[in-house]
Amino acid sequence: MEPEPSVPETMPDPPDFLSPLAKDEWWSIGPHLIRLGLLTVVDLTCFAVYCQSYADWRAAREVLASMAERDPTTHALLIKRSTGDPARNPLVAIASSAGNDMLRYASEFGLTPLARSRIASGGGYEPPGGKFDGLIGG
Repeated sequence: MEPEPSVPETMPDPPDFLSPLAKDEWWSIGPHLIRLGLLTVVDLTCFAVYCQSYADWRAAREVLASMAERDPTTHALLIKRSTGDPARNPLVAIASSAGNDMLRYASEFGLTPLARSRIASGGGYEPPGGKFDGLIGG
């Protein structure tokens, strides 16, 4: 039987490559996950990706919010091309992509309501040889 991945006693420092917003998220959420036993040593890289996705989403949303203050017509959802034609603001796609990434990684750590309900109910992976083996077609 393989040993369980070790849960750090304290939150390790974030990787240097994370942005300041990502490091803030690291320190904000990480200690709670360690205390709950949901963040182990082998999870730190995946958690770093979550933190950076959060930071990218937040940065894009903050810039969009700032732009929207100056654009009451389209709220920065559209920009003008060099030809003068309207186009979708690329920051909208960046925020959407980063938000989707953030939510996907967040669910891995129980950071969404649905993910927490799965943890609480014990739902998830059933290893081979489980209580339902052979029930259908077996």
